[in-house]
Amino acid sequence: MSNRPVVVGLGTIQQKGNYDELDEALILMDKAVKKAIGDSTNSNITEYIDEVRVPKGFWRYRDPGKWVAENNNIKSVQTTVTKVGILQQNLINTACNKIQNGEIEASLILGGESRFKMLRSSIEKKDYIETPLITNPDIYDKSTEELQLDIEEKELGSMAVGYYAILESAFRCMLQNNHDDHNNYLSEIYSGYSEIAARNKDGWIEQSIDKKDIKNESKKNLRQAFPYNKYHCTSWNVNQACAIIICSEDVANKLNIPIEKRVYPLASSENNHMISTLQRPNLIQSEGMQLAANFILDICSKYNLKPDLYDLYSCFPVAVQMFAKSLKLDQINDKTITGAMPFAGGPLNSYVLHSTAKLIEKLRKNYNVGIVTGASGMMTKQSYALWSKNPYIDFKYKDCTHKAKEVELPVKLSDQKNGSGKIIGYTILMKNNINKAIIFVDTDERKRKLITSSDESIINKMQNTEWVGKRIIFKEDQLA
Repeated sequence: MSNRPVVVGLGTIQQKGNYDELDEALILMDKAVKKAIGDSTNSNITEYIDEVRVPKGFWRYRDPGKWVAENNNIKSVQTTVTKVGILQQNLINTACNKIQNGEIEASLILGGESRFKMLRSSIEKKDYIETPLITNPDIYDKSTEELQLDIEEKELGSMAVGYYAILESAFRCMLQNNHDDHNNYLSEIYSGYSEIAARNKDGWIEQSIDKKDIKNESKKNLRQAFPYNKYHCTSWNVNQACAIIICSEDVANKLNIPIEKRVYPLASSENNHMISTLQRPNLIQSEGMQLAANFILDICSKYNLKPDLYDLYSCFPVAVQMFAKSLKLDQINDKTITGAMPFAGGPLNSYVLHSTAKLIEKLRKNYNVGIVTGASGMMTKQSYALWSKNPYIDFKYKDCTHKAKEVELPVKLSDQKNGSGKIIGYTILMKNNINKAIIFVDTDERKRKLITSSDESIINKMQNTEWVGKRIIFKEDQLA
């Protein structure tokens, strides 16, 4: 198939050091692109690139894709910047579909962050300076729906950790683990991930972390949102960038790209059905997510494909567990090839590019088939991608959003100030130097309610015994 999409070039960059030794995100992305062009073995690939896609990062550039393209002699390209809230896998899927449909010949996808340089600027008391880019991209893609409700943002803020911690409590209850057993389980898994990250030449940490140091709070491992400590959470203070070049098989043949450089996207699926965390019928079982997972599982079954590599999205432990459950995987101790986002590094809006690049790198070494998953928001949207060294099938894509909207409806919110119900998830945050429990309740009227508690005796009990599933009474939006 002449229009079959194939990856032919990869470039990854990572930097450590003092402020003056570090590059801003724009230069990191430019260096990654140069590596990807070189990796393809034929610099003439730039003559076929029709578009540049960039997921928006912490940086302020309007259109880094255009600057990078011009800096690498890539001419007359369409540039797209996608905001947080759009699945990173969507950039790859869109490019593959356009190549397969004959709309473009090649696509350059890149992302990067320089938050470590920002951190060093604060530590070294130096001004962080970015190259000013004020021209808008050709396309600015953003989600039209909000990721959280007003009441969620009021109590949990806009940082993701509290939302995922609530999901973790629901998953822990589903497993029927007590708190100590579950915390030990997560610590052991994540310690193993840190060993993988320490062996990963692109990983952020250089030494693995003992499971006790992950489980126990310390100055380096502060509590973020019960039961998560820092080492459970994605680490975005990194200087990392990644670039991937995808083209048609026809272009790869014209340029004599070596077979050993080629890796093929076989199938990918997305669920973009937006339901706020509080209103999900089942906090840890998304119908849209399962539809997307089933699409990949069915293809594997139909064509007898047996994945031997996985990178399950790892912003927080519950994400790994939910993806494993959706793919019917019994254990998760080896389901990362990077070493996971807390240890390999979790650049805000481009980690899936890094995990995909690492998978492609491994598939080039004659592994058979691999799967990368991705998430956006508060485990709001999900993606799955199946890759192989061999083009077993033409690229297949499915967007499960419409079907998900039909089968999964948001639970209505309760406006009761006083009432009763059952706890379905909770976490504990430090707010204004006071511990505060944030609790999701399924009310007796079968609606959803967010309540809180600052009662220290209750909070202590919540950290040691399971409160998910408990029937409770609330008064004036407080746990009574």
